[in-house]
Amino acid sequence: MQLKHKIVALGILPLVLAIAVICALVISLNRQLGDQQAQLIEDSILASKRAELKNYVEMAQSLIAPLYDDGHGDAHAQQQVLEELRKLSFGINGYFFVYDHEGRSLMHARQSELVGKYLWDMKDPHGLPVIQALLKSAQSGEGFQRYAWNKPSSGQVTDKLAYVVMLDRWGWMLGTGIYLEDVERATQQARAEVAQGIRKTMMAIAVVALVAVLFVFATGMTLNVSEHRLADKKLQRLTQRIVSLQEEERSRVSRELHDGISQVLVSIKFQFELASHVLENGQDKGLGILRDATERLGEAIGEVRSLSHDLRSSLLDTLGLPAAIGQLAAEFEQRSGLTVTYNDNEFDCQLVDGAAVSLFRIVQEGLTNIERHAQAKNVSITLHGSEENVRLTVVDDGVGFNVAQVERRHAGIGLRNIRERVEHFGGRVELISMPGKSSLDVLLPMKPSGSQR
Repeated sequence: MQLKHKIVALGILPLVLAIAVICALVISLNRQLGDQQAQLIEDSILASKRAELKNYVEMAQSLIAPLYDDGHGDAHAQQQVLEELRKLSFGINGYFFVYDHEGRSLMHARQSELVGKYLWDMKDPHGLPVIQALLKSAQSGEGFQRYAWNKPSSGQVTDKLAYVVMLDRWGWMLGTGIYLEDVERATQQARAEVAQGIRKTMMAIAVVALVAVLFVFATGMTLNVSEHRLADKKLQRLTQRIVSLQEEERSRVSRELHDGISQVLVSIKFQFELASHVLENGQDKGLGILRDATERLGEAIGEVRSLSHDLRSSLLDTLGLPAAIGQLAAEFEQRSGLTVTYNDNEFDCQLVDGAAVSLFRIVQEGLTNIERHAQAKNVSITLHGSEENVRLTVVDDGVGFNVAQVERRHAGIGLRNIRERVEHFGGRVELISMPGKSSLDVLLPMKPSGSQR
């Protein structure tokens, strides 16, 4: 190793090691802080909910007290109590329930199908015997129990906090509960804020580290600049090419985020704002808007997963190009609702290294353009190979477009990328578009027989 390289290494390595240790400490401390903050928020919310539940149960007890305390306790009085409790509710998902000491449901305001059933052995998805745990809490006087239960308004199993008491003279357990989605949302938001703080701190450290590393590197390189001037210029050109390739890929991902996920998130933001306004005015439809926004959020998560999958198909490495394009076509058909037909002649895909990835990316780009702009109903993908070349064709029945005009504008970046990929491997690309039919035809040469990978 030359002297200048040793000097640069001795200057950079300790710096990089120190920065790495600092980053690890910052991440660890911030995560601990986030966990503590989330726990404090959860404890605070749960404390208020416990007080709220206790008030609800005390209110119900005071309502039924005349019938419960009259000393008769006959079947008629008990039925009246159940009827009164069935009428009590708070919000869409707030209701009361009654069980006897054997676990039989005597009254359930939202799930009438449970009334009369013995639910002693019923367990929630976490394996907790719910009724046994509730009876144990009521008999011990503690009263509070957390478990998972089916939420009436959404039909989804959700964490719930209940408060129960025993009506000892009748052997009944009376209780109510509140679902805990807002607790989870609050803790997730706290952790997200901490994660954002970590990212900002890491960016600041990265900038400082980059400046320091560049300074040390520049200082070391000044020891013998003239001797390696030509090599440095070549290195700069190579670095610039790598940066250009990175920027092209970032531009593609940026388009995916802007045209898909960004718009969905903006829509979700507007829905949450509308729901907030509606709820502030006391209108009932606010919860429906929130549920719609939650569904849209699920769609955004799905798009993020799809984008992650698009970055690299595992089938491309395991089963090869035909299977990977087949999976891509099936996923696109399921996601977009378009009818997709895919055909291949099961050829032996002996392409030049990197050509299979390029063909896969070309299909991705083509399907993305069809979904966003073509207004098509049917898509046909054909992949046929021979000893000399492989031919890929993507055809749709959309509205068409002016090929020359699109390629002259920035909107043609995707088409330009397709052409550059094909030209890099010595292939040919032909794009034809008219109302009712657009066709992308790509031809790439096969690897010469006997060549080594």
